[in-house]
Amino acid sequence: MRYIDLFCGIGGFRIAINQALRPGNIKPVCVFSCDIDSDAQNIYQMNFGEQPAGDITQIKAEDIPNHDILLAGFPCQPFSICGQLKGFEDTRGTLFFDIARILACKKPNYFILENVKQLVGHNQGKTLKAIIEVLEELGYTVEYKVLNALDFGLPQKRERIFIVGYRQPLPFQWDIQKIPMKPLSDILEPQVSDFYYASEKIRNNRLVKYQGKIDTEPTIWHENKAGHISAYPYSCALRAGASYNYLLVNGQRRLTEREMLRLQGFPDEFKMVTSYSTARRLIGNSVTVPCVVFVLNCLLNQ
Repeated sequence: MRYIDLFCGIGGFRIAINQALRPGNIKPVCVFSCDIDSDAQNIYQMNFGEQPAGDITQIKAEDIPNHDILLAGFPCQPFSICGQLKGFEDTRGTLFFDIARILACKKPNYFILENVKQLVGHNQGKTLKAIIEVLEELGYTVEYKVLNALDFGLPQKRERIFIVGYRQPLPFQWDIQKIPMKPLSDILEPQVSDFYYASEKIRNNRLVKYQGKIDTEPTIWHENKAGHISAYPYSCALRAGASYNYLLVNGQRRLTEREMLRLQGFPDEFKMVTSYSTARRLIGNSVTVPCVVFVLNCLLNQ
């Protein structure tokens, strides 16, 4: 199965399609990948041995190889609360139309797109309606669903919309069978260096604000924009642009790079050699692997 990996980031879609197709003895072959972020390109190259192309707006659709399925986690910032919900007014929002021009030219059998759940209600639902109309005009039957990583075994509350399209009639259905959540103890490393610990001032500030009881089991403390502190046996959504102390394990330390990757469903053999701030940004922008595997199974098992 030939596929292209647009806005590929560090390769979450690629890991997912390898996991999804392996049981059926189908070989996934990536024929094209792209991401404008040089740090993402370096990590992708490090793990998959291929250097993604750069700016998709500068690549002609006819120059992209033919493929069976198009995968794209297209830039979400224009549709997110943190990105001020500018949608298509933001130049990054118009990158959806680069997906559309490739679909129009290459006509793959399937596509899977991912974005933040705020896309559903953006501009009173008009943005999503416009996206679906464009895709339907290109000859696809389109389905969409908001999925939460918590329902797929990961201790991260991360809700994302997945938009699926197929050209031939299929008995498609979202056959969700929830997977029990891994405990945080399976994700967290037993010992980490002092680098990850927040300052004593920040830790004390969290304790002063926190109204709940201190649990003996691991929790991740989350501070919202209003300064309210919550503690859960799972992580709130990893975010590319959040403050360093937005999430603190037991109110004390930041997540390590490996812990963040595990929260996104990446295997432990995945290599992440870069600065901490870059790792946070790239992992926060990534797709959650088990959610993508589920969507691929719903689509391709038909």
